[in-house]
Amino acid sequence: MILSLILQISENVSNAAANIPAMAEQHAKEDTLSLLDLIMKGGWIMVPIGLLSVVSIYVLIEKYVNIRNAGKISSGFMQSVIEQVKKGNLDGAASLCKSNHAAVAAVVEKGISRIGKPIKEIESAMEGIGKLEIAKMEKNLGILGIIAGIAPMFGFIGTISGVIKIFYNISLADNISIGLISGGLYEKMITSAAGLVVGVFSFVSYHYLNLMIDRNIYKIEASSIEFIDVLQDTKS
Repeated sequence: MILSLILQISENVSNAAANIPAMAEQHAKEDTLSLLDLIMKGGWIMVPIGLLSVVSIYVLIEKYVNIRNAGKISSGFMQSVIEQVKKGNLDGAASLCKSNHAAVAAVVEKGISRIGKPIKEIESAMEGIGKLEIAKMEKNLGILGIIAGIAPMFGFIGTISGVIKIFYNISLADNISIGLISGGLYEKMITSAAGLVVGVFSFVSYHYLNLMIDRNIYKIEASSIEFIDVLQDTKS
């Protein structure tokens, strides 16, 4: 009798031990949170943070394409324009510029249209167009800088909201438990993380685009100097 009871207990223990991995796996599946679940637990503050992330991604893509096109120019462009200018074929040189949509082409085209006037006037006209092209590249870029500053602030607001929620739940229940504070902690940590991620993304995007603009400015300045030097050599 005792032996059969011991065998039965041993069998039950073995069956329970065999079922532990399956139970643990099922429990893990139940406790797994999807990205959408995490976002939902962040509360209402995730709405403005989400909108800021969409705006920052749109501005990054739009400005990247715009700045890249403004700096896209063939390596032999200036050489071809200079050859036409030296031959006296100003219309041909202007046509080369018009067929290219880069910022450098717009600046050089303005210089070609002023050939025959004093060098200072040509330089001034090219400088004015250069500033206009730079302003086009920088347009709306400040939006990324603003988002980089305010996204973490929204995350901080979510942190404060989560803390308030924790203390409010404790005051209602008059006791402290993990269940009471977990909702507020979720909101606090998720909003803080989301705000920081959007802020860092916007900050990096802003400075990366500025580096692209700086490279384009260098191309404009180098091409302008080269063009003016050719005009001075031609006059002399």
